[in-house]
Amino acid sequence: MQVTVPFQDLTLPAEVEREIQKSVEHVLHSRYYILGPEVELFEKEFAAYLGVRRVVAVASGTDAISLALLASGVVRPGAEVIVPALTSPFTAVAVLRAGAQPVFADVNRDTWTLDPASAAACVTDRTVALLPVHLYGNPADWDGLALLAANRGLVLVEDACQAHGAFFRGVRVGGLGTAAAFSFYPTKNLGAAGDGGAIATNDEPLAARCLHLRNGAQIRRYVHDQPVFHSRLDEVQAALLRVKLRCLDSWNEQRNRLCRRYREKLPHCLFPQLAPGAVPAAHLAVICLAQRDPLRAHLSQRGVETLIHYPVPLHRMPAFASCPAAPCPDAEKICEQLLSLPLHLSLSDELQDIVVRSIREFVPGK
Repeated sequence: MQVTVPFQDLTLPAEVEREIQKSVEHVLHSRYYILGPEVELFEKEFAAYLGVRRVVAVASGTDAISLALLASGVVRPGAEVIVPALTSPFTAVAVLRAGAQPVFADVNRDTWTLDPASAAACVTDRTVALLPVHLYGNPADWDGLALLAANRGLVLVEDACQAHGAFFRGVRVGGLGTAAAFSFYPTKNLGAAGDGGAIATNDEPLAARCLHLRNGAQIRRYVHDQPVFHSRLDEVQAALLRVKLRCLDSWNEQRNRLCRRYREKLPHCLFPQLAPGAVPAAHLAVICLAQRDPLRAHLSQRGVETLIHYPVPLHRMPAFASCPAAPCPDAEKICEQLLSLPLHLSLSDELQDIVVRSIREFVPGK
C-alpha cells in the first residue's frame, strides 16, 4: 500500500490541544470577544518575544501591511512602494489598499528576496517605502536594503508574514524596520484557527496610529475622523496564539532541522541561500528544478503532495498589469522552476525520506 506524504498537517501535540481548548473555553465563558484582555496580553507577549516596544493585533497579515503603511504617514496620491516580484500577491494588494502604487523589483538570484540593486533602480521622487519580504521564513538581505532606505529617506516596512521567529544579525525579524507585518493564517509557523495579523514596531507614535486605525479611526463611539476600514483580532484567536507562542521556538527548530535535512539529501536541487547574518524560521521548503512540472507529476504518482509558492511573478499578473516594474529575469526564472515540498511538524524522517527518494528517482545518478 502506497504511503501518502501530505503537503501540510496542522495536527498539534495532545497537550497543546488541551491547553488551547481550555484557553478558548475561558474566552467563551468570559463573553468578551473583541479587543479584550486576551488581545492585550498577546500583544505584550509577542512584543516581548520579538524584542520590540509595541505590537498591535489586527485581522490579517494583509491588513497589517496596509495599516503599517498608512500609520507611517508617507502614503499620499501617487506614492510608490517597492515590492519584490516574487511573493504572495497579497503583499501588493495591501499596498494598493493603503492607497499607494506597488512597483515591482527583481529578487536576488541566490536568496530569492528583494534585490537591493534592482530596488535602487526603481526609486523615483514618488518612492516612499520599501516592502521587503522575508520569503519562506528566510530573512531578506537587510544590510543592503537598510542602506538604500537610509540613503534615499525611505520607510522600511517588513513583510514578515512567513518569518515568525527568524533573526537577522541577532535581531528578531519584526524589529528591523520602521514597522513589520505578521500573518497568523493557520498554516503559518505561528498560526491561528482563522485569519489574524499583527504590526510590530519600536515607534510609539506609529503604534498609537495603528491602534487608532484598526478600530476604523473611531475617536469616540460612532464618531470617526478618517474613512478607513477596521481590522481587529478577536479574543479566541489571541488566546490560542498565546498558547502557541510558547511553543514557537521549539517548533521552528524542528522545521529548520527538516529543511537542513532536505538540503543535505538533495544536493542536486537548488534551494534559496541565506543572506549573510540571517537565521531562518523555516516556513516552506522550496526547491528549483528545470523540469518542475514533470517532477511534480512524478511525486504525485508516488503519493507526495506538493504546491507552488508562487507560480506567477507579480509583474506578470493581471491584477497588477498597470503597476510599474523593473526587469525581473531572476524572479521569472525562479517562478518557472520552484516547487514547495512537504514541511510540517508531523513530517517524520521516514516520511521525508520518501520525498527524497522520489526526487532522486526522477533525477537518476544524483
